[in-house]
Amino acid sequence: MPIAGILSGALVWGLIWYPFRVLQEYGVSGPLATLAINLFAMLLGIFMLPRVWRELPTAGWWAVLLVFSAGWANFGYVLAMLQGEVMRVLLLFYLAPVWTILFSFWILSERLNRYGYLIIALSLGGAFIMLWEPELGAPLPQTLSEWLGLSAGMGFALSNVVARRAEHLSVAAKSYSIWLGTAILTAPLLSWQGGLTAVALDTQVWLWLVLLLLGVVLCASSFAVQYGVSKIPANRAMLLFLFELVVAALASYVLADEAMGMRDWLGAMLIISASLLSGKLYAEPAEAQTLAGDSPKSE
Repeated sequence: MPIAGILSGALVWGLIWYPFRVLQEYGVSGPLATLAINLFAMLLGIFMLPRVWRELPTAGWWAVLLVFSAGWANFGYVLAMLQGEVMRVLLLFYLAPVWTILFSFWILSERLNRYGYLIIALSLGGAFIMLWEPELGAPLPQTLSEWLGLSAGMGFALSNVVARRAEHLSVAAKSYSIWLGTAILTAPLLSWQGGLTAVALDTQVWLWLVLLLLGVVLCASSFAVQYGVSKIPANRAMLLFLFELVVAALASYVLADEAMGMRDWLGAMLIISASLLSGKLYAEPAEAQTLAGDSPKSE
């Protein structure tokens, strides 16, 4: 079930770019759509509020960190995708497994076994093969949008590690934190840009229904993902999230008539292989003892 929850989130985010693109064509900007969808998700998840309120006094700083790291991961990703080269932003965002290794070591004391780094390299290799465009140069940030993509990936990695660390918080509280954080960070930008009320009033009814439907999807997938990341190690969860690249590549072929080349198929195979092998990221207890230099005691 935890793996299924994470893969469902990867499926949703691998497909959600398409309705965002359609909404953009009808005059609903990315920030406005992001705010509306997250507000709808909060409204739909109102049944969670009694439990969230009960946990609020003991939530602590981990909850605050989760709100802002998850909020920035979502909002920063949208801003980067709207302003920059899509493939380059994706490459920088999907360096998230590297940051997850560091954050999980510092915060969770998670240590990979001898197979773990090979699996991480396999997954990142697949991402690089699928996403790197040689004509764009070295995969380092060069514009504001690229720095936004890189920082959003850092926020994504940190939010998943913090969600794992905050064991005292329920799945409902963690899910609500993500929607709240995204809304908190999105609303000031829309207010600063001005005309938010006018744009909202001019938006057609059927577009609001689409946004409501996306809110339902976000509500369900966020709950499933938070259940997943609360149950399995952070590095393994991050590898499973990379399955989103495979979904996005297939979706772009079917929905946008963008053909997959040999590079795309090779990268997809590497990512799928890493996801299937992700269960070997950590040593079993007996193996961990051996790696640490402790031999079993004889009776």
